[in-house]
Parts: sequence; structure tokens; C-alpha cells
Amino acid sequence: MKTFLLSVVSLFLFFIAQSQSADEIIAKHIDAIGGKEKLSQITSVYQEQSTQVMGNEGSSTVNILIGKGYKTEINFNGQVLVQVITDKGGWAINPFTGATSATAISEDQYKSSEDIVYFPDPLFNYAAHGATVELLGQEKVGDVNAYKLKYLNKDSVASILFIDPNTNYVIKETRTGQMQGQQVEMNYTYSDYKKTDFGVFVPFLINVDMGQFSISTTIKKVEFNKPIDPSIFDMPK
Repeated sequence: MKTFLLSVVSLFLFFIAQSQSADEIIAKHIDAIGGKEKLSQITSVYQEQSTQVMGNEGSSTVNILIGKGYKTEINFNGQVLVQVITDKGGWAINPFTGATSATAISEDQYKSSEDIVYFPDPLFNYAAHGATVELLGQEKVGDVNAYKLKYLNKDSVASILFIDPNTNYVIKETRTGQMQGQQVEMNYTYSDYKKTDFGVFVPFLINVDMGQFSISTTIKKVEFNKPIDPSIFDMPK
């Protein structure tokens, strides 16, 4: 019985240590991108971007009301792809698949992307969003022996985040997404971190590798706390 109790206590202490280590890594990450006080002041984000897909380049905009709504519009030669995620659901317009009117996204699609409303990344105040984080050790990302964190959102959808121990920036994220009714693994790489006028650091280059093709996005402009009309997130009737 004494041996059994010691084993239970040791296991409990191990999980406590893992949790503390994950939170320490996240705390350093938050400090590196601007600090808790600065990030707490962000209420909205507006971005202008250049997006490249399979040799085609388009301009795009992103509007985010923190915790409430996310909307991106990508214009490829006059055809506009729209995606919206809110704290209640999501919808999209994708003329490239023949969907020229707004269509609600599936429940699985929503659950896998709902945390996009939290900027600059869901690790900030993650527990308040109902998420959990577990440290899985370290793993090589290129030449970097990165910290590997498992992020589980409130609907138990997992993503793996890799943090560079030298810069404390998130440099890679792996998650599962939906494409044409099929589940695909999506690998995001984040680079070219720059300090914005607001004083926070964001990655100005984001690449998404889906296996068959990739999407590259370069941020051209970032504005914080710009007034955003919440009605832009409403699904057209």
C-alpha cells in the first residue's frame, strides 16, 4: 500500500510539473510577442495581405473582433472567397467550388477553426477559452529543437504547436482540417516576425502546406483597435 501511494503521488507530481513547464513556456512566449498587458489591450485587428496559391496571387483582408468574430476576404482576379468564424458558428462563400452564395460551414469545420477569433494566437489566456495545453517534450523543426505543445480547444479538437526556445515564437502548427469533405493534415509555418506599431510581434509570413498544394500569405499592413462593425460577421440571407 505504501509503495502504491508513493507511485500515485509521484505520478501526480509528474503531471503538475508538466503543467507548470507548459505554462512557463507559454509565459515566455507571451512576453516575447509583446507581454500580457499589451495583448490585453487589443480589441480588434485589421490586416491587408498578399496570398499566393498554386502560382496565383490575390489580395486579401482580415478583420478580427477579439473573441467575437473573424472574417477574411481573398480576391483572385475578381472572384472573392469569404470565410467567417464567430463565437457561435461560421459561413463561407467559395466561388471556386461553385458556392457563390453564403453557406454555413459544417460543425466539424467550425470546431476545428473556432479559436481563430483569438489574436495573436490561442495560447494567450487559453484556460479562459476552455482550452488545455500539454507539453509533449521537444522535437526538431528544421534546425530548431522546438518545444512541442498539444493544444486542445473547448471542443476537444487538437493542434500541435512548436515554439522556438531561442526566440519563444511559435514557428510551426499542425492540425487536421476539412477540404472537399476529406480530412487533411495542415502544417502552418510562421516566420519573419516583426514588431508592429502597436508594440506586439506578429509573423509577417505564413505558409500552409496541405500536401497536394500550399498557400503562402504575406502580411502587408496591420492595424490594432480599429473600429469594426460587428454586422460584417452576419451571414447574408
